[in-house]
Amino acid sequence: MTKTELENCIWEHGKEIYSFCLSLTLNSQEADDLYQDTFLKAMELLHQINYRHNPKSYLLSVALKLWKNKKRKYAWRNRIANILSLTDELDLDAIEPPAFSPESEFLKKEESTQVQQAVNRLPEKFKLPILLFYMEDLPLAQIAEVLKIPIGTVKSRLHQAKKLLEKELEVVLDEKHR
Repeated sequence: MTKTELENCIWEHGKEIYSFCLSLTLNSQEADDLYQDTFLKAMELLHQINYRHNPKSYLLSVALKLWKNKKRKYAWRNRIANILSLTDELDLDAIEPPAFSPESEFLKKEESTQVQQAVNRLPEKFKLPILLFYMEDLPLAQIAEVLKIPIGTVKSRLHQAKKLLEKELEVVLDEKHR
């Protein structure tokens, strides 16, 4: 890949990559850092990226790997010295702008927030396939490639995640259909 092709990737997929970073970090400042680190790493690995072979998938896997490394380093440091958690005091209002709309729009947004919170509470092995499938619209084969797991495992984790979400959101969905 050339620098020009990487710039094209940033223009084509930058918003989606940033959105994925925000979903992983749940914090706009950390998402900014992860986004920048992802493209810095892409600059280092220019020769390994094939522009014609879905660079978005490659960039998502770079972001995911960087995030996992950061969490692992954080966990190690946290064992040595107690410091604040990366996700303490999650403020979903900081992720989404406040809504100033009619009641139905407010209820729709509230439901969306509850779903987002439920997804964020999933264990990471279920959360990542859900985010990649529904948020990034990646096909199962690309999710398997990004997560470096077999496609059957991706299908299984998606199914299990949906069951967990359905169980957790049962109350919310029941109220909606009344």
